[in-house]
Amino acid sequence: MARENFSSGAKWEPIVGYSRAVKIGNQVWVSGTTATGDAGAIVGVGDAYAQAKQTLKNIESALAKAGAGAKDVVRTRMFVTNIARDWEAIGRAHGELFGQIRPATSMVEVRSLIDPDMLVEIEVDAVIGHG
Repeated sequence: MARENFSSGAKWEPIVGYSRAVKIGNQVWVSGTTATGDAGAIVGVGDAYAQAKQTLKNIESALAKAGAGAKDVVRTRMFVTNIARDWEAIGRAHGELFGQIRPATSMVEVRSLIDPDMLVEIEVDAVIGHG
């Protein structure tokens, strides 16, 4: 099967050597994604809900480039810098997109993300046409 790599244009991709999403066959893996806006700045500084919403919007864009959508997501992983403070806000944003889809998921606290203004990073796995 052919491998397709999809870029978001983020400045970190060529430095670190990764793709926003990789598709092989009907499977898509979306890298850890944050609340970076179109201009490259963090959206929702200090607001975990706004960051989660932007992050999920960025994930939906990556999925669309690979021919997938939220309905195809089977697994999500959420990395949060302050889980005690932010889990409900991030969980609410996640539930607004995935409440009916119900992918397997994890939410874990991490010490920090690549930019100190980032409060959440989310990655997803999808299987196109599984439903």
